[in-house]
Amino acid sequence: MHVLVCIKRVPAPGARIVLTEDQTAIDTRHLGFTVSPHEECAVEEAVQINERLGGSTTVLTLGPPEAQEQLRTAMSMGIQRGVLLQTDNPGWDPRATATAITEAVRQIESQHQPFDLILFGTESADAGNYQVGIRVAQALNRPIVSGVKQLSIEDGEIVMHRAVESGFELCRVATPAVAAVMEGLNLPRYPSMRGRLAAKNATIDIIEPQPRSGGLITRRLHHPPQQQSETVVLGTGSEAATAVVDLFERVGLL
Repeated sequence: MHVLVCIKRVPAPGARIVLTEDQTAIDTRHLGFTVSPHEECAVEEAVQINERLGGSTTVLTLGPPEAQEQLRTAMSMGIQRGVLLQTDNPGWDPRATATAITEAVRQIESQHQPFDLILFGTESADAGNYQVGIRVAQALNRPIVSGVKQLSIEDGEIVMHRAVESGFELCRVATPAVAAVMEGLNLPRYPSMRGRLAAKNATIDIIEPQPRSGGLITRRLHHPPQQQSETVVLGTGSEAATAVVDLFERVGLL
């Protein structure tokens, strides 16, 4: 089974996001970066499939040279090959990104064996556009199932479960196929020291995608309204009892 995992370099969860002065981009000078949680599970799933069935695993991302860090993290978990679509242009929207990935997949498959399965995260942790995996599958004319919470290989088919309001929906698709998985699909492993050393010295293939226009234009970014909190001292000792009772009545606890 030959598996490709597509990941994205995103700001570390919980980081304080600062905008540039013109409010058209995120100031990344003091940010740490990681892989989206959904995509961490995609990486783990690819490694598990390879351990059970053999074949090959490849991880791919589009981003600046610094994105090699995220590729090497995936490789330290057991992915065998890394591919960087290297670009310093931050203005890649979902359509442009999907086009670049599609062209890279075709190029890689023309030189190696075709991928039986391409894994994406259902959404990235920063933009949350839900589009790239679907666009790539459409361009490659391959079936896709999104929101996948369980995945197995049975009789040459990929069996995937995704949650719906009434329970679970089961999908069986023939290979080659595409899946967009969700966090909780599995528990990603912690890279071993041996894996980290091997990934540090591994060669990453570089492909330079051609700049292209997409369908979205960023005009301005802004922070959502921040929730304000207020602390009020109701009193000390027994003198606060009346104020506490009044407060409980106002919030409906009495």
